[in-house]
This record gives sequence, C-alpha cells and structure tokens, in this order.
Amino acid sequence: MWITIQQIFPYAIMFTIPLLITALGGLFSERSGVVNIGLEGLMVIGSFASAFTMYKLQTAWPDHQIASIWIGLLVAIAAGTVFSLLHAFASIHLSANQVISGTAINMIAGALTVFLSRNITGSGNIRLAGGFPPFDVWGLSDIPILGPLLFTKTYWTTWIILLIVLLSSLILRKTAFGLRLRSCGEYPQAAEAAGVNVRKMRYIGVLISGAFAGLGGGIHLVTIAGEFTGTVSGLGFLALAALIFGQWRPIGILAATLFFGFASTVANVSQVIPAFASFPPIILKVFPYVITLIALVLFSKTSQAPKAAGEVFDSGKR
Repeated sequence: MWITIQQIFPYAIMFTIPLLITALGGLFSERSGVVNIGLEGLMVIGSFASAFTMYKLQTAWPDHQIASIWIGLLVAIAAGTVFSLLHAFASIHLSANQVISGTAINMIAGALTVFLSRNITGSGNIRLAGGFPPFDVWGLSDIPILGPLLFTKTYWTTWIILLIVLLSSLILRKTAFGLRLRSCGEYPQAAEAAGVNVRKMRYIGVLISGAFAGLGGGIHLVTIAGEFTGTVSGLGFLALAALIFGQWRPIGILAATLFFGFASTVANVSQVIPAFASFPPIILKVFPYVITLIALVLFSKTSQAPKAAGEVFDSGKR
C-alpha cells in the first residue's frame, strides 16, 4: 500500500497544481461578484499562447529550453489576462448574463486556438521539444515518509503556486484590497457607499482570474500534456468544482484540488500501477467526474458563496 501511495503522490501533486491556480483565479473573480465559468476557455488560451511561444523560441534558441518555458508561461499569463477582458467587459459594462458570457469564452477559446494552431503547424497540435524536467529537492527528499511524497519528482512551478496560495490567503484576509474585493462580492451597494469603486474591483478580480487560469493552462502544458491539442481535458470545470468544494477559501481550495488531483491521477496512471490494473479502465476514467458530482451534491446545501456573485451591479455611473 505504501509503495502505491509513494508512486501516486508525485503525479497527484502534478495534476493538482494547474487545478489549484485556476481555481484560485476563479476565487478572486467570484469574491469580486463576477461568476467566471470561462476558466476552461482561459486555460485553453493560456495553453495555446505558451505552446506557440515555446514552439517558436525552442526552434530559434535550441540551447535555451528552460528560458523558453518561463517566457512561455509569462505569455500564458498575459494572454489569459487579455482574453478575460471580454468576459469582464460583457459582465460589468454591458450587464450581460455572466453564465452565458463565460460559456461564450469557452466556445470561442476552443475554436479560435484550434483554428490558429492548424494554420501555424498544419494540424491542431503544437508539440514541444521539451517541458519542465522534474527534480528531487536536495536534502529534503531524504526525509522519511514526507521526503518521497512531497520532495521527489517535483517542479519549480509547484512551489511558486503554493507560495501564491499563501499570499492570496493573506491578501484576501489581511489587506484593505482584500476587504474591498470581498465587500464587492457580498454587498456591492454598501461598498460603493463606503467609497469603493465596485466596477474597478470587479475588473481586477476578473483579470486576476484570467491571469491565473492562463498560467494554469501553461503549467498543464509543460508538466502534464507536452503538446497543445485544443483542450485541457476539462480541468477548468474541475477547478470550478474545487472552488465550490473549497467553500471559496484559498486553503479550502488547496485541499479540494489535492482531492481532485488524486482522483485524476487514479484515472490517468492506473494502468501503469499494478494495484489498479485489475479495475476496469472505464470505471477509473469516470472516477474523478463521479467524485466531483458527489462532492457538489454534498456541499451544495452548505455553500458559502459570495452573496452578490452573479448579480449585475449598476451604480448608475457610466
């Protein structure tokens, strides 16, 4: 049993990290009062932007593969931010239905990126020369029990994202910015009466969600997929489920995404782990989605969503 857990855990963390940063982006958006179900599309945009950037840079600079990956991730953040402006403008300025706007983002992103990648490479795929190499943390990987679980076959992006989660928790709970953002998602009229620019805070929340979702798409590309195929395998929707499961709190989201990361790992690496080889593959493939549905049903009645999330706010100022 211990050997099975030791085999699974590094893969589970690898699946968790893109889920975690994307769900965290959704948290900032919904805490500001804007529901963003376009996280899947924003991840696809980030994945495409980073894949295209790395494809070009790795061809031009074959001796600078790692630098190309970091630049690609920065481009993914920028692309996700810019694309999320569409959702922000439609939801905040045009008072559009936020669910419909997010759905449009998902549809546009998938079609646009596949169209562009086919024109760039002649197929719908963009294959990378290489992704991030995993490494063992020197010294820490030798710690009994925890070392093999947490500090082997790890990536730099893992530690960066965990740091972002910690900082996000502090920002939302301990800073004036976090208080203003949360007030816009709870009582926007009261926030405006206190002098908070609700529209501005909601724009910031949506743009942060776009940046984080784009980064999530880029990380999925360089640590899991290895090539852009026009999809991120539904991770954006799993991130939304993790956001609800985690009760709109950074640490809760961390626990929820780790749970979903394990479920996704069981589905994806089951055939190479002897302990799972006896299970029918179809059962293991649908396992993470069944777990997601069960989790949503169990936690729907105790939901602590921001009260004004999804509601149009019109201050009368244009």
